[in-house]
Amino acid sequence: MELQACIEGRRSIRKYKTTPVPQTLIREMIQAAILAPSWKNSQTSRYYVAEGAAKKELETSLADFNQRNAHDAPVLIVSTVVTGRSGYTRDGAYETHLKDGFQYYDHGMQAMNLCLKAHELGLGTLIMGIYDEAVVRRFFSISENEAIVAVIAVGYADGESAMPKRKQVDDITVFKA
Repeated sequence: MELQACIEGRRSIRKYKTTPVPQTLIREMIQAAILAPSWKNSQTSRYYVAEGAAKKELETSLADFNQRNAHDAPVLIVSTVVTGRSGYTRDGAYETHLKDGFQYYDHGMQAMNLCLKAHELGLGTLIMGIYDEAVVRRFFSISENEAIVAVIAVGYADGESAMPKRKQVDDITVFKA
């Protein structure tokens, strides 16, 4: 698939087929995420994958509307970032005016790679940011030095999703010569 077609075709999917997703495809998605750039090559993103009965159990940590959206998705991926590394000096001081925000910038690039790879593989994704953090952390025994960023539903889309209206380049860009 050409990159432009992949970018234009990717959607947030809210209805899935119950067809299982082979773990090899999940691994390909995470490998694509790993290839994203990061601050000083810090590579601080981490992934926790729930399938089968574990997925059904983890699903209860989502907000009600996200439980409905992700109900038939066969996989949930919890994405985290190791804190205090991306955007920091070795002694733990901030090295950028964004302070701890740079770690989320890095993580966002990984998440986009993951979602684009999923689309290329014929899968749909939905990035969700409302969940019970304590439940998710306990479920996977996620260390306190990792910030939970999102829960991502993964599966085969059940139907087509239209592209929402998008702004134009001139709506969001300032050029100065």
